[in-house]
This record gives sequence, C-alpha cells and structure tokens, in this order.
Amino acid sequence: MGPPILALNSRTSHANSPDVYPSQMNSSVASNRLFASVSMEENKQKPIDFLRILFEGIIAGGTAGVVVETALYPIDTIKTRLQAAHGGAKIHWKGLYSGLAGNLAGVLPASALFVGVYEPAKQKLLTMFPENLSAFAHLSAGAIGGLAASLIRVPTEVVKQKMQTGQFSSAPDAVRLILSKEGSKGLFAGYGSFLLRDLPFDAIQFCIYEQMRIGYKTAAKRDLTDPENAVIGAFAGAVTGAITTPLDVLKTRLMVQGNQYNGIINCAQTILREEGPAAFLKGIGPRVLWIGIGGSIFFGVLERTKLLLSEQRSKSESLKEE
Repeated sequence: MGPPILALNSRTSHANSPDVYPSQMNSSVASNRLFASVSMEENKQKPIDFLRILFEGIIAGGTAGVVVETALYPIDTIKTRLQAAHGGAKIHWKGLYSGLAGNLAGVLPASALFVGVYEPAKQKLLTMFPENLSAFAHLSAGAIGGLAASLIRVPTEVVKQKMQTGQFSSAPDAVRLILSKEGSKGLFAGYGSFLLRDLPFDAIQFCIYEQMRIGYKTAAKRDLTDPENAVIGAFAGAVTGAITTPLDVLKTRLMVQGNQYNGIINCAQTILREEGPAAFLKGIGPRVLWIGIGGSIFFGVLERTKLLLSEQRSKSESLKEE
C-alpha cells in the first residue's frame, strides 16, 4: 500500500523519484490549486518501468503488511469481537492472537498485490489526469489496488474473523469446514460488503496520505523523514477508519453471521431495528486506534523499504555503468 518518495523540485529531486515537482512552482501557485499537484513531465519523456514498480511494490507492500498485522493483531481481534456481539453480550479477552498465523498467510500476498497494483496504476493515472487533479489519480489507483487485493483479502478475512470469534481453532480446520458446509462461496461471505467498505477505504486513505505528503513537502521544501511519513500515515488511517466504521460493522456481521441476513440492506435494516443507530459505531475506538497506529507503521515501513530498494537499485546501476 504505498506512495513513492516524491521530490520537491529540480534542486532537491532524486534521480529515481517517480513524481517530480516543477522547479518553478512556488507556494503562491500551489495555494491556488484545488489539490496538491505533481508534474509528470520528466516521466513523459521516458517510458514508465512498470515491471520494476510492480516488483518493488510487491516487496515493500508485503513487508509493511506483515509488520503491521503482527504488531496490531490483538486490537483487531477486540474490534471484531465488539462488532460481532449482539446487545450487551460479554466480550472474551482470551486468545487475542487466534488466527494470526493463518492470517499472515493471506496478509502477505494481499498487501504485496495491493501495492504491486497500486503503484504502476498510480503512475499511469498521473500521466492521464491534469496536474491539479492528481487526487483523482490517487483515489482511482487506491480503488484498483483494493479490488485486486480483495481476491485474497476476503477469504483471509472470513477465516480470521471466524477464528477471532471462537468458531474454529485453526486456519486449516476453518477452511476445510467452510468449504464442506458452504462451498467456495463460504470463503467469500460478505464480499459485497467488503468491497463497499474497502474500496472507499483504500481510495480515501491513500488519497489523503499522498496529498498530505505532497502538501507537506511543498511547504517544507525537502524530503520527509521516517517519523513525518509515519505521522501522516497515522492521520490518514485514523480519519479514514472513523469514516468507514459503519461499513466495517456491516462487513463483520455478514462475514461472521452471514446466514442471519439477506444481503447488505437487510443486514443494515436489522441492526438498526434491533440495536439502534449506535450499533453502527461499534468498535470505532479499537478500529481508529488500530488503523491509526497501523497506518503509522505501514507507511513508515513502506517508505523506508522503498527507499532501501531504490538505493540498492541505484548502486547496481552505477556498478553496471562502471
């Protein structure tokens, strides 16, 4: 899941930076733009290396995804149990790491696929949209990446949440029994609600993150530090997490208790009728905390990994030239 290292202008840009601000750009011009903007003029002069961007995105995305999931899994488990509980049902605090191993088996390829698709899609879209509408390129790329990753994310999420709520003791058992009772469609329970939540989430989170980084770099006139990337990632994650909590509640109910509802609309109507509007904000505290901290770690690790890959590539290219 991640944006590239952006350079501010011709004096501060790196040779490998995929997005470069024009050197004549100043704060007064930038302030008149509807969105933070990037210039792709240099990139238009040479073809985008999609295979390299894909490869580096896969490595960086997979690394960041595994680190975040391992560190914050207990918070996610608490959030899931809060959302799945009806009325005043008690929450169990044991087994907060239930399903982690199986979930990592899905998180690694899903995160890798997301960033691997997001990065080249973003680069292509940035050449298609006007400079002052770069936000739409980030929104669209986030949705495209999320759609691709959903093919892995949904089965992983179904198994994880059933284990978090105590329905199964191991991932292999969960997959086997789900397939035997419900068939392959059981692994994609709540797929529609998952897309309803995750496509807007991915699009909004990455748009906020990318635009804030561009704006911050324009003001600071330098590359951002790891802590700065982490803070921006935390803010983008927390805001997006809060906004999409109602969608997350619907997704959780359909995945964990899908047989009790007849689709997304029926699920929403049932929750509203039986539990009231407040039920749609269940788990908002753990969710915002989890995604806020997760965004900090994810984007921090992502940017650092991408920078290391870029530096390694530069060294290799220098050795070849010698």
